[in-house]
Amino acid sequence: MRHRLTTQIIRQRTYDAVPGIKDIDHKSRVAWNLFSGMYFKGGGIPWSPKGLMPGTCYVGISFYRPLGSASTMCASVAQAFNEYGDGMVLRGQDFPWDTRTQGKSPHLDSNQAKLLIDLVLKQYKETMKNLPQRVVVHKSSHFWSPEEEGFQDALRSVSRYDLVSIRPTNRIRLFREGQYPPLRGTAFTIDDVRYLYTTGFIPSLKTYPHGHVPSPLQISDYIGDTSLTTIQEEILLLTKMNWDTTAFADVRPITLRFSQLVGDIMHEIPIGREPLPQLTSQALSQLRMHLFPYTRLPPDVKIAPIVDQ
Repeated sequence: MRHRLTTQIIRQRTYDAVPGIKDIDHKSRVAWNLFSGMYFKGGGIPWSPKGLMPGTCYVGISFYRPLGSASTMCASVAQAFNEYGDGMVLRGQDFPWDTRTQGKSPHLDSNQAKLLIDLVLKQYKETMKNLPQRVVVHKSSHFWSPEEEGFQDALRSVSRYDLVSIRPTNRIRLFREGQYPPLRGTAFTIDDVRYLYTTGFIPSLKTYPHGHVPSPLQISDYIGDTSLTTIQEEILLLTKMNWDTTAFADVRPITLRFSQLVGDIMHEIPIGREPLPQLTSQALSQLRMHLFPYTRLPPDVKIAPIVDQ
């Protein structure tokens, strides 16, 4: 963080693994995953989403406990992406939150919510030279009324916005006849609660690439201007934007997956040391790769984008 150097960590158990060990991928998959991650850190975009709405900023919000802080303190982090997959990290203010009296899931008050989205819009404008036409905020817990008010207040300068609460659930599962589980992309509603399968049988691959019974995501809150069908399609696209792995898709959209991972990292960073906000491919390409110089590809080498299916 202090020296602004990109790094790639390889665990010893991964390097020394032999085929058949539980939770360890085949060496060929490990190699592809490492190549994909290092290629991105070297300034490239391994693949890009197709079908995301132009001019949209996708924001994932997570929480973490700052290093060395009291057990009743918490901080928010926002991971934002544009429709091209370029991302940025923004850290919100520390705030008191006691899980013993206030619950396990932290929530922002209206002022904290407004300030966090204000930071996102400010950084987006500095990077893209204009405000987004639309903002989508993903959160893994319900939107409390003060949070909703703060987000909406900050988004008055944006033409359109959507607030969406998304979280995995194993309370509801579908089963179908035959050898394979429900199709990825299956959406259904029970008692006005919406569910979406982001994993499942993939017709284009003619397989189900996981060894467990899939469970859907629950869309518990939805406030905004966009149709639910479009919201669900965007969630599916955003599950395919994790460049740290070559897997077809993740369970959660990259907005929520990365915001939580970033929060885990931010927990270890001393207070007062800020992350590099702009994590675009252009910014990464300007960093000197002292640790992994071989990750730079020749300028004539191109990676074709993967078309969503």
